[in-house]
Amino acid sequence: MDIIKVMDEPLANKIAAGEVVERPASIVKELTENAIDAGSTSIEITLEEAGLTSIRITDNGSGMTTSDAVRAFERHATSKIVNEHDLFRIRTLGFRGEALASIAAVSKVHLWTSDGVNGTEVDIEGGRIINHRAAALRQGTDITVSQVFFNTPARLKYMKTIQTEIGHTIDLVNRLAISHPKIAFKLSHGPQVLLKTSGSGDLLRVLSDVYGIAVAKKMIPFQAENADYKISGYVTLPEMTRASKNYMTVLINGRWVKSYAVNKAVLDALHTYLPIGRFPIVVLQAEADPYLTDVNVHPSKQYIKVSKEGELLAAVREGVHAAVKRAIIVPDAIQKEKKSAKVPSEQTSFWKNVEYNSRPMPTQQSHTVSPYSHEDKPAWTVEEVPADNAPTDNQTVESKFYEPLEESNSSQISNEIEPTSTLESQSEPYDQSDVQAAFPELLPVGQVHGTYIVAQNEDGFYMIDQHAAQERIKYEYFRKKIGEVNHDERQMLLMPLIFHYSADEQLKIEERLDSLEEVGVFLEQFGPSSYTVKEYPSWFPAADASSIIEDMIEQVLNTRQINIAKLREETAIMMSCKKSIKANHYLTMEDMQRLLKDLGNAENPYTCPHGRPVLIHFTTYELEKMFKRVM
Repeated sequence: MDIIKVMDEPLANKIAAGEVVERPASIVKELTENAIDAGSTSIEITLEEAGLTSIRITDNGSGMTTSDAVRAFERHATSKIVNEHDLFRIRTLGFRGEALASIAAVSKVHLWTSDGVNGTEVDIEGGRIINHRAAALRQGTDITVSQVFFNTPARLKYMKTIQTEIGHTIDLVNRLAISHPKIAFKLSHGPQVLLKTSGSGDLLRVLSDVYGIAVAKKMIPFQAENADYKISGYVTLPEMTRASKNYMTVLINGRWVKSYAVNKAVLDALHTYLPIGRFPIVVLQAEADPYLTDVNVHPSKQYIKVSKEGELLAAVREGVHAAVKRAIIVPDAIQKEKKSAKVPSEQTSFWKNVEYNSRPMPTQQSHTVSPYSHEDKPAWTVEEVPADNAPTDNQTVESKFYEPLEESNSSQISNEIEPTSTLESQSEPYDQSDVQAAFPELLPVGQVHGTYIVAQNEDGFYMIDQHAAQERIKYEYFRKKIGEVNHDERQMLLMPLIFHYSADEQLKIEERLDSLEEVGVFLEQFGPSSYTVKEYPSWFPAADASSIIEDMIEQVLNTRQINIAKLREETAIMMSCKKSIKANHYLTMEDMQRLLKDLGNAENPYTCPHGRPVLIHFTTYELEKMFKRVM
């Protein structure tokens, strides 16, 4: 007896709806993408009860003819694909021809559309057309989806709260608005407007509408290009972070996609700039030949395959890293040239004649550990400093970080955000000489709680976390040394170091002895499950050598695939942390001067290897404002 049967169309559509229509946000996505593909410049989305009661989407796109309006709800009906070759040059968001049929299968749909010649209205219930008729003329399409899952009540039990479902839709429309800044979006829930963009084409303005003007103020442009990919976008300065990766938006050929690899490339580019567990707000646009992407790998089209992925990731790392590195280091010089007022001659004279007492600070061996140690210090606390955008004469306006705008009106964003919203503003090549000249010349004054160095110059004063500063200096030193392990620099030990491991760990170590040697760990077997280290590079921190070698071996044991570059990086960070001065350690004035000099010669003197800030700048103007010397 035959048991295989062909499902009827309504049942097949309901099954397809299970893949395409996960929640109300899925319906908004499919219908809004159709409106975008139709060439709309204005799209309005209105929800009732988070979309479960009603979803209405109105656009001013090309509309449809009467026959197309009816045919569009048939399964696999599409205007984008004619033959199999079209699958490899897709430039539209929708193409599969499943969305309308799947949505109509589990809801009630009313469609009004006009191509400028004919107007049509279509009513569909549970996937069946129950009525279609001529309608008034107006360019565009107006589609309402109501009573979602009315005929599949079991699906309703998987819906979350109204707030959760609205959150999914807001997140989706935010990303669609970001990916299409030339389209004016309006999202409403009942009478409440949740998002409204102008459609001006200014991406930075859209980012201010989505994330707020204070965030947009701290976003900097980046770009990079190679033979296969052209990338551009915006990323926040390291002081503006979030605890989730959800604020990282990746767009490939105008399509929002989820890409673990691209997100990781962005984080790699910001390595040592971000605090641990914090993530940037970033919008990354990648343009490529459609032949390099396969968007037909998932029903929701949120995941795609990319050919030459290595070239894409390299461009991402290059563009983001160069932009952030430049933005953190160079703004002082740029702002000084544009904004700084002349310092009164008597003040200049005072600074030139300052003499510092090099007498060592008192050593307090019994002093308790400072409650302000770097482990508990919040990241980038400079935001707590009052800021003012209207300086008076004879005041130096300069800050290491961009201050948030006080105005909430996003219409002023183009004139007030620095740097400018055009990518060309940062297109000149990165000059290493600018880095060294940008670090301010600082004169140490003293210490606070044996933890923070206070230094000054004519532009104000700086607080430097001494542990973070030396950690950065040591990190760059060890990173260079580990990258070029020299066998001539080995030193023999009077007492060899011995390490014991289980049998399975020993097997892993045996496979990775070469990798360990590349970072300066030379193991010799000593008994059935032990290893000895008789020598190590002369630059190894002798006092912590045993624990460092043990940690390096642990890294190798806990990694499936060895990445030598990453192993060297993590080892350099570990060494620098162990060897750096800690909190509650008092320094002489000569020690402080030497530390600041070495810091100024660092490649990146502004963050420690873990992404925490090394120094914070208080301008002369900020000080005078805090003490009400200026109003």
